[in-house]
Amino acid sequence: MEHMEKRSTRYAKTFKKIVSYDRADEAVRYDILCSLTREEKKERFESLVDDGEHVYTPSRFMRFCGQFWDTFLKQPKERTYVQKLDLNILIYCLLSFFIKTLDNSNISNAYVSGMKEDLNLYGQERNLFTTTFNIGSIVGQVPSQFVLNHVRPSIYIPTCEFVWSGLVMVMAAAKGPGLIYGIRFVLGLLESCAYPGFALVLGSWYRPDELAKRMTLYDAAWAIASMFSGYIQAGVYSSMNGLAGLAGWRWLFIIDGLIGFPIALLGYWSVADFPINSRARWLSQLEKDYSVVRMEEVGRKPPKKLTWRRFKNIMSSWRPYGFVWPWILFSVCDTTSYFNLWLSDVGIYSVEQVNLIPTGGYALGLVSGYTYANLSDRAGTRWPFLMFAVFCCFLGNLILAIWYVPTGLKFFAFLCPNIGYPLWGLMLSWGAEAFQDDTEIRGLAPAMGSTLASAIQAWLPLLLFPTPKAPHYPVGYKVTTGLVGVEAVGVLHFLWQTKREARRKGKVINKFGLAVAAEDYKGLTRDSAEELDLGSVEKIGIVDETEQQRKRSYEVGAELKKEMAIVNEKEVDPDEK
Repeated sequence: MEHMEKRSTRYAKTFKKIVSYDRADEAVRYDILCSLTREEKKERFESLVDDGEHVYTPSRFMRFCGQFWDTFLKQPKERTYVQKLDLNILIYCLLSFFIKTLDNSNISNAYVSGMKEDLNLYGQERNLFTTTFNIGSIVGQVPSQFVLNHVRPSIYIPTCEFVWSGLVMVMAAAKGPGLIYGIRFVLGLLESCAYPGFALVLGSWYRPDELAKRMTLYDAAWAIASMFSGYIQAGVYSSMNGLAGLAGWRWLFIIDGLIGFPIALLGYWSVADFPINSRARWLSQLEKDYSVVRMEEVGRKPPKKLTWRRFKNIMSSWRPYGFVWPWILFSVCDTTSYFNLWLSDVGIYSVEQVNLIPTGGYALGLVSGYTYANLSDRAGTRWPFLMFAVFCCFLGNLILAIWYVPTGLKFFAFLCPNIGYPLWGLMLSWGAEAFQDDTEIRGLAPAMGSTLASAIQAWLPLLLFPTPKAPHYPVGYKVTTGLVGVEAVGVLHFLWQTKREARRKGKVINKFGLAVAAEDYKGLTRDSAEELDLGSVEKIGIVDETEQQRKRSYEVGAELKKEMAIVNEKEVDPDEK
């Protein structure tokens, strides 16, 4: 019996080592890497950082490409490193969120492509499908961030993706709305970890001049998936309707589910967790150390254990409330999903056209979203571009509130909110920078915002946009037009709060334009402060040290690491030796 208990304990430790973190080891490693002097960093990361002696001049072609993607203008070694992040972390985030959105949005395409008639869905079933999904998302959003604080994203998110892909395929067997209600709830529960989880991971690897473009591309996977869902449904309906005795809308669920399985497998390889605890095999140990130092120079802190005490402290600050105010309204005021209902009601478009025409709006969202993000990264600010996007949403909702306008103007009104689509990507980037001193709130804030938004969307569309009233909603568009105005006030409030907090805490501005705590830079040498290009250096307490004094902090870190190794060795189970 005792032997079995020891074996169980050993298995539990092994399991924890595979799926969880070692916070003590992470803290030691972070202190050691942050204590490196400029000369030590230059020597240690020589193979990853260009020496600066040889000025790189990009070719005309590279300069042209650099207008659209920043890596083309980076120094060669830095470019190679960032491209490696893009090809692994970013690509998987895009693919995973793509399939998540595809699995979620296909219910609308299936509804207008035969499911309504086959399953006799002539009541509020379409809205209830969304409601049950939102309830699952409400239940899972915030708890998923607690899970990710204890279980690695590289384990948890791909596993959830495997399960939800299988459940999407099961919906093809539905004989009525009951099965779909249950599956949609579980899908919402499983998919709740993906959006805030990936936003947290992306914000932990990219610098401010890189982040908004990638965050918006990640968020734009929604538009890509929605667009492809229309193309897929149009192709399935025309070529597979009736194949093997199955309706085209049933084949849509089967195909969407099959697409998800290889993407989930890729996640176990590509997701790198966080720089301080990454186990990604496509990164060398030197590159992992460099990633920690790179983020430390920006001012971005590594993750810590999320306790109830820390959670209470977060909830007692302005941060979650300032973030979720505009975030909730971004979702509540999104009326892009009702375009195909109007097209279907007009009666002059085929099923294929009803599925294809709305993809033009998603294409507009892609182009405008990336344009705003690119300009935002170049300008080093987020809020002006957010305000312009809010205005586009306001204009579209205002025209739809009037409703009785020429057909061409109504087309523009349905497309206009897509032009303002990059709200979420820009807000995620802004939040990652405003809260860069606390990794956990960078995941919790969008999770809380999405939870509350889903809670409101679970019942508000039933009142504002009842399906029997489609496509003309006498109250819905008027209410959303007013709420967009409140949304604009929320963006300005978040701007005011971030600036107020920076002044109150005496923060300084680093070379990336971000407010960082002055105490993080106390004791810097004059050369190090000049390298970081810190503003208000008189607040920092710069000292001139000898080389031996500067190396002392590194030696302390090394001694601490040895002590931790001795402690860990003493704690090892004799059977494990």
